Order: sequence, then structure tokens, then C-alpha cells
Amino acid sequence: MIGYVTLGTNDLPRAVAFYDELMAELGAGRFMEVDDIFVAWAAAPDKPGLSVTKPFDGNPATVGNGTMVALMVDSPERVHKVYDKALELGAADEGAAGPRSDGFYAGYFRDLDGNKLNVFCMTQPSE
Repeated sequence: MIGYVTLGTNDLPRAVAFYDELMAELGAGRFMEVDDIFVAWAAAPDKPGLSVTKPFDGNPATVGNGTMVALMVDSPERVHKVYDKALELGAADEGAAGPRSDGFYAGYFRDLDGNKLNVFCMTQPSE
């Protein structure tokens, strides 16, 4: 059920160098990245992964700030269904369900305690 875990960092190059080495030890490699924002690693795109990022809100990364649990589903329709259900249950919107980048579809929300989660699926990259 868990698709990937995101950890905040204040020094992306240092964190990337650390996780490049550590993830290689686990048989994982980079599978997604956006310059100066985040890098993600996994053994395969359909396996659980880990990413490091500068916090989206621009504040310094602290334990928890920049941390997010991502829940993987099998289709954009399921992304909407889970995202809508979270809001129905009282979650706060952190980014409506929709395409985020080529081949990545997600919706973001905070649970009742303020923990950030997303629900996502990988789609076919556009041609």
C-alpha cells in the first residue's frame, strides 16, 4: 500500500549524495527527479521508494516538515476516489487530484492531525 516516503532536507546535494550511495546498497537507483527540488529512488518504478525534497512551503526542513506518506493506487480514477474520500472525512486539501508531471498523477491532503499524505498512480507518459 505504501508507494514511497518523502523526507525533507535543507541541503539537497548532500542528501542526494548520501541516498545515492545508501540506496545503491539496497539495489535501488534514481527513478524520478526535478533539479534543485527532489530526487526519488526505488528498485523499480512500481516498487516502494524513498525521496528527499526541499519543503514545498519554503520553510526549513525539520523532522516532519517535508515528510509525507504516499499511498499508491492503480489508476487516476482511484486517486480521485481516495482523495475525495479523505476530504469527505475531514482532511484538508493540499493539492487537488490531477496530473503533476509526465507519468505521475496525484492528490494531496492533510489528515485530521495535520500529517501530509498523497494518493498517486503512475500513468503512461505522454508521447
